[in-house]
Amino acid sequence: MSDMQQFSIHFDPQHVDDLHDRLRRTRWPEAATVDDWSQGVPLTYLRELCDYWANDYDVDAAEDRLNAVPHFLHSIDGLDVHFVHVRSEHPDAMPVVLTHGWPGSFVEFLGVVEALVNPSDPADAFHVVIPSLPGYGFSAKPTKPGWGIERIAHAWDTLMTELGYRRYAVQGGDWGAMVSTRIAQLHPDHVVGAHLNMPVVAIDPATLTDLTADEQAWLARMADHRRWGRGYSEEQSTRPQTIGYGLIDSPVAQCAWIVEKFWAWTDNRGHPEDALSKQQMLDNISVYWFTASAASSARLYWESLNSVNLDPVEVPTGVSVFPKEIFPLSRRWCEQRFTDLRYYNVVARGGHFAAFEQPALFVDELRACFRGLR
Repeated sequence: MSDMQQFSIHFDPQHVDDLHDRLRRTRWPEAATVDDWSQGVPLTYLRELCDYWANDYDVDAAEDRLNAVPHFLHSIDGLDVHFVHVRSEHPDAMPVVLTHGWPGSFVEFLGVVEALVNPSDPADAFHVVIPSLPGYGFSAKPTKPGWGIERIAHAWDTLMTELGYRRYAVQGGDWGAMVSTRIAQLHPDHVVGAHLNMPVVAIDPATLTDLTADEQAWLARMADHRRWGRGYSEEQSTRPQTIGYGLIDSPVAQCAWIVEKFWAWTDNRGHPEDALSKQQMLDNISVYWFTASAASSARLYWESLNSVNLDPVEVPTGVSVFPKEIFPLSRRWCEQRFTDLRYYNVVARGGHFAAFEQPALFVDELRACFRGLR
């Protein structure tokens, strides 16, 4: 652990001034020809959000929020990996590594750290580790191909081992679910169990019979996503460099690219701020902007989207289905891949960004999943 470098997040004032200048000089397009989100983020709302970013978003206060937890850098397999590490005062706490996806970041989990580390019942305590994926946020940007899901899984196991955690739990959604699943496959002797809020299972709708009402609704949602929601992944998995030029140069483009997903993937009533505040969304977007990580984060799609491992997972696993998830799965669908499914629950509220949207419910799900595995 001696080469793990602790640091505090600080956004350069010159970069903050540059952000404000770029926001003021934005060349805006005309409004969409519809009055909803079906063509993308509405002009009126994006101008409102970016005006808030330029004039009302307090960068110093954002730094304080991000620095409420300790941050570290550690070189793993030739790459500097950023991670948050908070140890519980309870010696029997379970180590857990929480992994985000795109367009998320470690910011998603900041609202659950305290409850996980210092619960009212010591039997529910966790030591919490939150790494940033390679090319995301404050982790270094890979300079050569090869940093896909499998290599990340090995890196996370190395990180947990070098932190002194020989046995630990894994948790994640989106890319984080794929990383967590792969760790469980590659290092089952180290993984106590896995908790996933967007597991990946190969499902052929043509072979499904006797569908429940929930399963029918979830298949319809998947079909809608395939038709209307995959533009970002097609671009990022084929030409991440090309889209990166625009997103890294224009804060408005970066903001729109992410906030569209906060609208589409959260449990809201038609507006993203039903689920997340402007401040929450901009804390996450600002990490992408100030680290210029649009292209480097998109490359994970180029590396891994078309080569996701779908082999069985044998470690004890729990699945929490938040109702507005992109790909909700029924228990029997999950059991096709996760052969030791110990926990399954459909949660009352929440969407793709579970810990961000519903921190208390997320914490309850983690506790319930791992309570029998300690």
